[in-house]
Amino acid sequence: MDSNIMNQLEAELALAGEATALSPRMLMLEQMRITPERQLPPMEFLFRLFGRLCFPRRELVAITGRAKSGKTFVTSMLMACCTLRDVLYFHRECEERLRVLWYDTEQSDESTLDILKNRVMRMVRGDPGFDIFNVRGVEWKERRAMLSEAVAHCRPDLVIVDGIRDLVNDINDGVLAQEVMEELMHMATEHNCCIVCVLHQNKGSEDHNLRGCIGTEMMNKAFEVYTCEKLPQRIFTLTQTMTRKYDIEQPLYYGVGSDGLPVMVDAPVAGGAAVQVAAEQLQKLNSEYIIPTDDNQKGHQFDVPRLFMDAMRGEMEVGGYELRQRVMQLSGIVVPFQYNRLLTMALEQRIVMKITKHGHVIYTPAPF
Repeated sequence: MDSNIMNQLEAELALAGEATALSPRMLMLEQMRITPERQLPPMEFLFRLFGRLCFPRRELVAITGRAKSGKTFVTSMLMACCTLRDVLYFHRECEERLRVLWYDTEQSDESTLDILKNRVMRMVRGDPGFDIFNVRGVEWKERRAMLSEAVAHCRPDLVIVDGIRDLVNDINDGVLAQEVMEELMHMATEHNCCIVCVLHQNKGSEDHNLRGCIGTEMMNKAFEVYTCEKLPQRIFTLTQTMTRKYDIEQPLYYGVGSDGLPVMVDAPVAGGAAVQVAAEQLQKLNSEYIIPTDDNQKGHQFDVPRLFMDAMRGEMEVGGYELRQRVMQLSGIVVPFQYNRLLTMALEQRIVMKITKHGHVIYTPAPF
């Protein structure tokens, strides 16, 4: 045996039974040390959206939007995808069906049952056998305790909490918000599940942030954030607005069929519903990036080269999500399809180039 190993063993034996110099907290901290040599298991994702991995186990995901913006439609699609494998543009990553726990804190028993029977069950053509609880009538502290019990007992792969605002009595209590987020993160890690948290946006027309301190903590802790929006003519859109891993740049557009179930629709085009939304936002656009026209009634044209070069800020590489946020902030646009149209123009005019680097979409200035 190697002499160095023998010396190490002898030293350890000599110290056997001796008190360690490290405190209990330091011993615990040592178990959490991150080094280049540490081997971690790969992240496991439940779904793909447009081919991109999303909704990971052991993490929190937020779904937000205004009232009646389609949040429950999206969670219904996720639930159905746990059984069907493919629902619209969502694809279940594993072959086996996933267990679902839907924890409804907002709606009445009748509404929860109606969504289960007339939407989810009709999508999957039968009873999926999910664990579904309506706890609207329970006191807020008990809701938190019962959620923990339900996750431990049911062992779900996907947990949908609709909504997390009802796990606190004061949406602006920062300490309580932090406690709830820590509970949910611990729950997701301990039970190896993805917890989807549904939360409303602020009500003001200019404020798209998540509501209250609970919303701020959710933004800080979430792995991904998705925003729902309702457009005219009953078209809905789902947009990934934050991610720590894989950018999903393409918004999901869907409509509601005559049977009340979500159906695929194309992105709104010129002359369609989205143009009406764009017109409503015209007065909020940044005039510095708009090229004047002879007749304002014919619309507006962005100075795409200037807009995207300012958004790049002289950097050689900018992530897809970050570029979108910068362009929308500089220009003042709030409708996702408008950004996609400008990005297409920037790519076609070779203002920027799109590359993939380590699984992420990156944009770089195009060479002259």
